[in-house]
Amino acid sequence: MKVFDLAQPMRKGMPQSPNHPAYTHSLVRRHGDMVRAGGGSAANDILVMGTHVGTHVDALAHVSQDGLLHGGVVAADVQSDAGFARLGIDEFPPFVGRGVLLDVARVHGVEVLPPGYEVTAEDLSAACGDLTVNPGDAVLIGTGWSRHFQDGQTFLGTRDGVPGPGVDAARWLAEREIAVTGAETIAYEHIAPGAGHASLPVHRILLVEAGINIVETMLLSELADAGVAEFQFILAPLKLVGATGSPVRPLAVVPA
Repeated sequence: MKVFDLAQPMRKGMPQSPNHPAYTHSLVRRHGDMVRAGGGSAANDILVMGTHVGTHVDALAHVSQDGLLHGGVVAADVQSDAGFARLGIDEFPPFVGRGVLLDVARVHGVEVLPPGYEVTAEDLSAACGDLTVNPGDAVLIGTGWSRHFQDGQTFLGTRDGVPGPGVDAARWLAEREIAVTGAETIAYEHIAPGAGHASLPVHRILLVEAGINIVETMLLSELADAGVAEFQFILAPLKLVGATGSPVRPLAVVPA
């Protein structure tokens, strides 16, 4: 089998949403700080980061609409300093199942969609080709944007926007009753030039209305370059009780 690692590398200074605590990694003990009898030594480190930094999964508790979470759960009734008593990322079971890559960039004959491009339901239908999206599938949307990850300003799209699904594309996915969906940008949304994250309607449709978890900041360029459209998808967030999201290392597995 061939395994495609769909997670971006995590390091200080990587592009991320300014709305979340930044990723920090430091050694707190170096080799030689303490040496055991016989000469052995160990190093260890500390991580400080938000749960929506790097490649990560959004829990259903992440977004509310008019004070309500998915299923009509009143957000104020289930949230506390300890997190969420309902719909936290710990309620997301590990996913092992069919995944499909809908490579919208390839549909348009480019490696990367233009900044601010809105992925439509028609784009997703065209990207399916002969594939059928089934209930319970994982659907990943290829825009090529992960190719810009090393260029932080471009990847963030603060000025020019980023490509991503619009409202009708989100409804297209929800109608097919998929289990989870993912994309390459920081926010799983069409972000128009200069708009920032002021409005995130796709999050509302998927997380609140449809109960579909979202994976963001994925590395999909290698999968797209290999022409892989269907695969076994493995997704297992950390079991962070009550958290609104979790770092993750998604895998796509195909026959060699």
